[in-house]
Amino acid sequence: MVKGPSQDVVATEVPLSKSENVSIEEKPASPDSASSSSDSGLKPVPLSFKIASILLVSMIGFGGNWSSGITGAMKTKLKKGLKINNTEYALLDASEDFMKTALVLVSGIVTDRIGGAQAILYGNVIFTIGSILAAAATTVRSYQFLIFGQVVLALGDIATQVAQYKIFSSWFPPGHGFASTLALELAIGKIGSFVGKSTSNIIAENLGDFSWVYWIAVAMNVFTNCITLIFYFFTRYCESRFQGMADPATGEILTEKNKKFELKRIAELPWIFWFVMLFSLVETSGVSVFSANATEMAELRFNVDSITAGWYTSVLQYAGFFLVPLIGIFIDLYGNRLTLMVFTGVLLMAAMCLVHWSVTSQGTAAAFGLYAVAYCFGPTLIIDSIRTSIWSQSVFGSAYGLKVTMNNAQNIIIRIMTGVLQDSSPKSNPYKKVTPVYLFLAICSFVVAAILVVVFVVAKVGKKSIYVDIARLQWTRKERVLNGERMVMRRRERERMKLISRGACGVLALWVMGAWAAYFWGVATGNND
Repeated sequence: MVKGPSQDVVATEVPLSKSENVSIEEKPASPDSASSSSDSGLKPVPLSFKIASILLVSMIGFGGNWSSGITGAMKTKLKKGLKINNTEYALLDASEDFMKTALVLVSGIVTDRIGGAQAILYGNVIFTIGSILAAAATTVRSYQFLIFGQVVLALGDIATQVAQYKIFSSWFPPGHGFASTLALELAIGKIGSFVGKSTSNIIAENLGDFSWVYWIAVAMNVFTNCITLIFYFFTRYCESRFQGMADPATGEILTEKNKKFELKRIAELPWIFWFVMLFSLVETSGVSVFSANATEMAELRFNVDSITAGWYTSVLQYAGFFLVPLIGIFIDLYGNRLTLMVFTGVLLMAAMCLVHWSVTSQGTAAAFGLYAVAYCFGPTLIIDSIRTSIWSQSVFGSAYGLKVTMNNAQNIIIRIMTGVLQDSSPKSNPYKKVTPVYLFLAICSFVVAAILVVVFVVAKVGKKSIYVDIARLQWTRKERVLNGERMVMRRRERERMKLISRGACGVLALWVMGAWAAYFWGVATGNND
């Protein structure tokens, strides 16, 4: 039992199979709920099973990240082999983003309803089919066929991307293991991306055809499907034998799936969630677009071949994988997410300043080093902040779906923009008109993080009602438990949240339509011919 400021807050456990029938009310769990779950006769989930769950999901992520890491590293060979320009390559990348903007939110809502284990099983099967189509397209050197394969790949990736983190959210509450487990999965995923990105050009060179890289990705995806099937039966076993978890601070029951679609709760997402989304809009999208072009930039600025450039960018981007679990542990124990956002923004801004103003090999190497550190912080920090900022874990899949939808809409706009800018840049410096875009996004990420810190300080000093909303991102584990009752009380004030959330959803819808317009502009102007 954990005591709040004036009322006991109990960290209860209920059977996972019954959790989908539990309505999450705005009050701490009661002792009665604790006794009812103990009467069920189910045991608490052993630590060994939690570790097994983390490792299985991480192995699934390793395979997915290996496959997704190869496209950026193969940019030069794809352009030569398929005889396409930078704008057409950007459209190829944007095809996957287009599908995600169209369907990932739906996938998030469905994942909340059916559960992460079932969604990830279906998603990986579709992802494997897409990888086969992509491999066949590179074999016959068909640009249009490759776009189709990337679209099918995106359909599978949409389902698996949301499901992985939904699974973690149903096992661990904020400040009690969510960031740590998330960070471990991301670290293993970085290893997968590193292996895929650094070996893709080596495979292409030694086997004489870059299509072999995509066929090896097919084999990796078959392995991933086997692990996914094992995980699916593993979760079925756990549901029937172990109790579910509850948040020690608020008593909220953590659910793997819901009894019904929770569309109403999506309209009640708090304002701080949308500020985290704004930070992700500029930070995540900037990092993603820069990563896609990093290998080619390394070739140009270091004056090396594609294999060496692949190694350079892989080492610089993923060598810090060992830091990611440490970052997750720090966030779980000490919070301070807003402080880390500012730190990440400063690193990213410094890296992009060097990329823009220093075109020498030394300056580019320093930029990649700073970028690598910032890259370690971003995903763990943002995803954990999304989980911490929402009031109800039952809609985490939908909330994460909104985040992915927004990021991919931004990616479409930025990638097509930078592709056109690169084609219009002088051949002696093809990234001359592109690097200002990277710099602008980095500056915006720092500005958004700084605004959040200022709001936090003002709310704390002035004892504003919004203090609890934003302080949840800064509180340590101990402070969060002690303020559990305050969070429950604040969660009841939802009317203003509805107005803010609906307005933000409207703006996001306009942004997505703008991204679609950019995508269809690429089609209409003949860039996929």
